Amino acid sequence: MSQPLVRRNEWRALPARDGWTPTLSASVVIPTWSADATLPFVLAGLAAQTYPSHLLEVVVVDDGNPTPVSLPDVRPENTRVVRVVDGWGRANACHTGVLASDGEVVMWLDADMLAFSEHVEAQLRWHHEIDYAVVLGTKRFVDPGRLEGRTPENVRDAVASHEIAGVWDWDTEETHKWVEGMWRRTDDLTLAGPRAFRAHVGATGSLTRSLYDAAGGMATDLRLGEDMELGHRLAEAGGVLIPEHASRAWHLGRTHVMQHRDQINRYNDAFLANLVPTMRPKRNRRGRRYDVPYLEVVLDARSRPADEVIGVVDSVLDSSLDDLRVVLLGDWAELTDARQSPLGDPQLETRIVHRTYAGDQRVALLGELPAGRCPSPWRLTLDGVALAPEPPTLEALLDDLEAHHDGAAVIDGVGRLVRTAAAERVLRVQTEVSDDALHAAYGLVRLGADGWLPTAERDVPRYEGKMKPPVERESGEKKGLFGRLR
Repeated sequence: MSQPLVRRNEWRALPARDGWTPTLSASVVIPTWSADATLPFVLAGLAAQTYPSHLLEVVVVDDGNPTPVSLPDVRPENTRVVRVVDGWGRANACHTGVLASDGEVVMWLDADMLAFSEHVEAQLRWHHEIDYAVVLGTKRFVDPGRLEGRTPENVRDAVASHEIAGVWDWDTEETHKWVEGMWRRTDDLTLAGPRAFRAHVGATGSLTRSLYDAAGGMATDLRLGEDMELGHRLAEAGGVLIPEHASRAWHLGRTHVMQHRDQINRYNDAFLANLVPTMRPKRNRRGRRYDVPYLEVVLDARSRPADEVIGVVDSVLDSSLDDLRVVLLGDWAELTDARQSPLGDPQLETRIVHRTYAGDQRVALLGELPAGRCPSPWRLTLDGVALAPEPPTLEALLDDLEAHHDGAAVIDGVGRLVRTAAAERVLRVQTEVSDDALHAAYGLVRLGADGWLPTAERDVPRYEGKMKPPVERESGEKKGLFGRLR
């Protein structure tokens, strides 16, 4: 289908969705662990959904429950159980359910969520408009004791008649403070820009299978924090996060996270800091390396003098922003150990560059860029080796683009800096990434080469190499080490 290009996270610019006809098949994936008390009510609520039943399937994932999950009589007509064979945890269970499902849209729903009748329909409307929507439902945390004495049949009928909405008071029951607070502060994420992904937490949401696959799916080895980590990659894959207030549900009881917030945050920080570079407050400013760097700098070193290549790369590595990696493209595979005069080597320039960076963990020596999405949130592609950045340049440049939520910068005489999420958003609606499309998706600015020097003039500090006579200690000297430093 022909799709509109949503700017940043300004989803309200999408056309009105009145009079739409449901056509997409949807799979509701419910991971379960010790949910015997609530699962019958969850399935009863899904049995009363307004979304057409022939387009809806429910996949209940048994994550190794001590007693295998069995389906109650009251459930959607197309409901089945899938049992996890390898691995464990919510992320792994959700991914297992996705692999076993058939729907064009995948919806998460935890096994303690009692959905209102319009819950699924309210989210599915968006996926009929754009295939890169990540739709978030809303909920209230309630005391499940009020369901005591009710049967699944009674709950199904109460959902269908909307009577379930009055069992608790929506306006006074406990909200998800972090999520709804972020919605409120950012006008339903429309002002959140690239940070909207941080609202991707909780027990209900949906996305197209194509976007799920493009993002790489759930990180099945994560035990906690998997929703925010996936939210980051969904944004990097071009997704737009949309809160849908009409997609309501009662959360039957408080969550594990709400009861152990500090301990869970402590656990998650070690994983999210390493995998989610856009959560920069969790990262050290200096001295650490992470699995996913914040910035990738690409330079084609072919047919360029080694001294100039080294001058530029060393300058990049000397930046005040050290959460980066450099990708050097070259004909490294053609280097041989054949006998020849070292100084007469026809591959001398290539060999010097290769040997300079072969052991540097922040430099990748590749023949070509890998296909697909840039692994970092930003990619700076340098046009050549004439100019090199001063130490604060890259950090200041990125801080400015982040402050304005821009998606790209074209720097005269230097190259192009592109936000991965912006490029991927463009590729969701057209086949090539153009400057006009980047500007439409996130904003593009054109800049002069402020903060860049001719490479020969950029001095990267080195240790002094002069031989010096020893410094005699004063008799009885008791100064500390740092008192003697010059």
